[in-house]
Amino acid sequence: MTPPPRASTPASLRRRLRRRRASKRGIALIMVLAAIAVLTVMLTEFQDEATSELSGALTDRDALKAEYLARSGVNLSRLLIAAEPVIRTGLMPMFAMLGMKSPQLPVWEFSDRVLGAFNDAEGGDEFSSLAGVDLSQGKNLGLKDGRFEVVIVDEDSKLDVNLAARGDAITEMRVAQQLIGLMSGDQYNPLFEQRDRDGQYSDRATICSAIIDWADPDENLFNCDLKNAGNASATGSEDSFYSFLKVPYRRKNAAFDSLEELRLVRGVGDDFWSTFIDPDPSNPKKRVVTVWGQGAVNVNTANAQTLLAVVCANAPQATICTDPVKAQSFLMFVGLIRSFTAGAPLFGSPKDFIKVLKGQGLLGPMLTAISGIEPVQFQSEAEALKMLTTESKVFSIYADGIVPGFRRKTTVRIHAVVDFRSAPPPGYPPLPPGATGVPGATGMPTGTTPAASTASADAADTQQAIAGAMAPNPGGTIIYWRTE
Repeated sequence: MTPPPRASTPASLRRRLRRRRASKRGIALIMVLAAIAVLTVMLTEFQDEATSELSGALTDRDALKAEYLARSGVNLSRLLIAAEPVIRTGLMPMFAMLGMKSPQLPVWEFSDRVLGAFNDAEGGDEFSSLAGVDLSQGKNLGLKDGRFEVVIVDEDSKLDVNLAARGDAITEMRVAQQLIGLMSGDQYNPLFEQRDRDGQYSDRATICSAIIDWADPDENLFNCDLKNAGNASATGSEDSFYSFLKVPYRRKNAAFDSLEELRLVRGVGDDFWSTFIDPDPSNPKKRVVTVWGQGAVNVNTANAQTLLAVVCANAPQATICTDPVKAQSFLMFVGLIRSFTAGAPLFGSPKDFIKVLKGQGLLGPMLTAISGIEPVQFQSEAEALKMLTTESKVFSIYADGIVPGFRRKTTVRIHAVVDFRSAPPPGYPPLPPGATGVPGATGMPTGTTPAASTASADAADTQQAIAGAMAPNPGGTIIYWRTE
């Protein structure tokens, strides 16, 4: 059957439908473009967030790795310093042939090359050139994807201002002599003729007194006027100056915990700091003052400025202390001799150093002839010897752990101060019988019950563990630790 014909659509209706369809053409494209734009923003944000999190994770990973590389540098440095007596013993026959006592060897001055076997490939090459050995056959040597850099500073080559914390007048006067000797040169007069950071005038004696008063335990002002040495203490409160500052505070009345604490002392501004304390922050070996030393200055490792301060503390009338030209000649002579010896010790004892300054011994005539310095006459050689030593016991270890990366390098620095004054020689002595903590090794009497023997063994283990924890470490005692 044939379907009925459809009613024809009017022409006007067809035109309206075509216009309506034409007006909606492209809406899908706009919606797609909008969706792509939104997704692009979301994807970019997600990518940035993921990149930041990945970068942070990589940074934390490299920082942790660099820290442990630095810790390895510290521990290896402690091992190197602890091994110095063993190395010195092996060289005793050579020093005996030279007719001198075997001095302490500054092995720490060559730490970068000696410890190169445990460092990266570059450090291994330096060690191989030094020792003449092939490290390729060694096991568990070297580092990959990182390295450490170590600088060991002998703190006993500096002037120790923490001696004032002992509280006795003799020691405080010794610190005062060293500080005044350090600042005695006329070339430093302009530094003390201008206002300090607090707008005050602080002369040599004032700053010297302020440093001692910060550390000593008493409440009286210390008098650094060496011409009136009999009147060591003056009346007055130590806090009278600090209480009138814009932000008042009290002086510590205890030992300095760090070198930076000296900046809190009256008169210790940037100019004073860069002249007498830390002339070159990038090279800690040039520091003149310390707060960690054992008290005496090692004449074999002290820099020229420190040696001059010690000499002027005991011979203030010497020409090298009163004439800036002679002082500069002394500094140049010490630097010249140190460059020739390459760190080798020159003096077997502090008496040898005194003899040289008096124009005697092997280097005494050279000091007089080359630099034109008159022989030094000490006020008291006995007092001068108390300030000097040839054996260092306290060291600062600056260890940098370095991990290279893509377009960046992660570095972590550890500053550790290690005290070797109570450190035994490397290698513990054998344990006495019965100290092993093994059941039956304590000599238990016959008939002891198993429970009693176990309790006795446990008690022995506990006592041994306590004794082992309290025993001095051959690697010294860490007295300061800072991670940067």
